[in-house]
Amino acid sequence: MAVRTGFQRAHRSAPRTVAVILAGGSGQRIGLSTPKQLLKIAGKTILEHTLAVFAQAPGIDEILVMMNPGFVADAEAIVAKAGLDPTTRVLPGSTSRNATTQLALDALDHYASDSTNVLFHDAVRPLLSQRIIADCVTALQDYAAVDVAIPSSDTIIQVDDGVITDVPQRSRLRRGQTPQAFRLGTIRDAYARAWRDPAFEATDDCTVVLRYLPETPIYVVEGEEQNMKVTQPVDIFIADKLFQLASAATPTFTGTDYTEHMSGATVVVFGGSYGIGAGVADLAEEHGARVFRYSRGATRTNVANFDDVAAALAQAHAATGRIDHVVNTAGILRVGRLDQTDAAAIDEALRVNYLAPVHIARAAFPYLAQTQGHLLLYTSSSYTRGRADYSLYSSAKAATVNLTQALADEWSDSKVRINCINPERARTPMRAQAFGEEPANSLLSAEKVAAASIDVLLSDLTGQVVDVRKEDLPSSAEVVVPPSPAPATAAASATAVTAAAK
Repeated sequence: MAVRTGFQRAHRSAPRTVAVILAGGSGQRIGLSTPKQLLKIAGKTILEHTLAVFAQAPGIDEILVMMNPGFVADAEAIVAKAGLDPTTRVLPGSTSRNATTQLALDALDHYASDSTNVLFHDAVRPLLSQRIIADCVTALQDYAAVDVAIPSSDTIIQVDDGVITDVPQRSRLRRGQTPQAFRLGTIRDAYARAWRDPAFEATDDCTVVLRYLPETPIYVVEGEEQNMKVTQPVDIFIADKLFQLASAATPTFTGTDYTEHMSGATVVVFGGSYGIGAGVADLAEEHGARVFRYSRGATRTNVANFDDVAAALAQAHAATGRIDHVVNTAGILRVGRLDQTDAAAIDEALRVNYLAPVHIARAAFPYLAQTQGHLLLYTSSSYTRGRADYSLYSSAKAATVNLTQALADEWSDSKVRINCINPERARTPMRAQAFGEEPANSLLSAEKVAAASIDVLLSDLTGQVVDVRKEDLPSSAEVVVPPSPAPATAAASATAVTAAAK
């Protein structure tokens, strides 16, 4: 998810709202030597993902990270790398949730109780949605305390000495999440009273308000299942998969934006002779970019050959002195059983569908590092689960996704972006050769995929799989959602179709 810098907020008379990211955990309870919030999922640390959510929230004016004291420098480096403005601070937390909350309140001591709101959020809930944040901020207009919770799908039992003593009515039960939001005066008062209680102990902040300010109603905002807390090792795997399936609108741009950003830029398109590649090249050229198209048919450029790729990029750079964007749409779709495919065909498919992106990434990086540019690759919805008769194609596309995520991490310090477009079934020469004529209204147009591709090139996304769907508006894209149904299987015999590489 892209992080906006500078916190570009509209002027408003609403209270100042501070998001406190509670990142004091050590990870030792589950045997980790590194705090969970510093583990990487989907190419970034969990803390980076969580910070990005709040950095994008229009209702948040300031972010305060309460970090495990031994890793404050790590958190500061993450904040600096994300380019967050000075309204984001990192402070050492404490050994308990309550003590860390108090340290955060102390850090906000200079803010007025009656004109400040505060949202406390677990750093290890990186899949928080903008809707939940907005609902919490809105609820604080009418309530002094707000929780986030979801219904329990499981029956909850109360146990004493291994024996069930009660089964509460499930319809009244909720599973608590974060953020928990408060008017600053309310949470200050609750903690002031709590610390006077020798037996004070609470696992969350709403409990403190409930026990020590029982007259204060706590409103409940509806949470979401995906707003999960990464607690156990298996949660890391689940969260990583949820990021792959998460939907979040990418920036969309107007024709004027295209011209502003593309004019004078150098764009290299491998597979640019026709189909999606030609669409990207045409659109970039239309808006003032200097476009270099390479393909096996038109320029005798074999993307599976590193020397060919390197020579093409060197030629483009020699002509313009820069390379801003590199796009690879070249590919081979081979439909048929693996056991009926000969070794030469297997070798060609893997070279074009996987080694080519590797070669292009390796050769393009030095040029893109000079311009802080963008590499755009393409995958298929079959990457999420291999399909019969598509084994070579779908496995290579899965590898391309993994390559995208890994390189986003490797290249982050150089500010080189890399993303992967995942178009729904599109009307391209490659598809027509593989499946014949199909109803026009059942397929994406290559032009629409091209427009979404330009949108992504101009965005600050990196490491994302970007899904483009037929029902979207012509110039929109979304981070990958569950794939569309598999197309009908073609003839059982192996059929090779060379994509836009020609």
